[in-house]
Amino acid sequence: MSLAERIRSDLAQAIKQNDKERRSALRLILAGLQNEEKSQRKTLDDAGVIDVLTREVKKRRESIEAFEQGNRPDLVAQEKAALDIISDYMPQQMSNDEVIAAAKKVIEEVGATGPGDKGKVMSQLVPQTKGRAEGKIVNDIVTELLSNI
Repeated sequence: MSLAERIRSDLAQAIKQNDKERRSALRLILAGLQNEEKSQRKTLDDAGVIDVLTREVKKRRESIEAFEQGNRPDLVAQEKAALDIISDYMPQQMSNDEVIAAAKKVIEEVGATGPGDKGKVMSQLVPQTKGRAEGKIVNDIVTELLSNI
């Protein structure tokens, strides 16, 4: 079963069980998938679905941050619940140690000698960590490792 099919199946179950939070979050995911499929004019594979899920996770994190600054605990709780549901469909996230190890390997492979080689490193590392590590974390780790060379 593909990831998109699993989401559709889970939505049907959430509707049957009258789980409003899960139903709402899954409908948002499916709307994002449909919009992406329309813009690309093709059916998404699991990698495409993960790209959409990654964007949804990022939106939820930004919303949580904004609602916390606006002192809206009710909306923070709602967004955190949606984030938890979306995260269930994401691949296992890499730990910081795993990202550091992957970054060191890529730095060695491309022969990076300092911060000027960040583009070379990131172009090789991002595809390896896509959907499994947040881009900001990867960027921060690569920046730190290259500045220490």
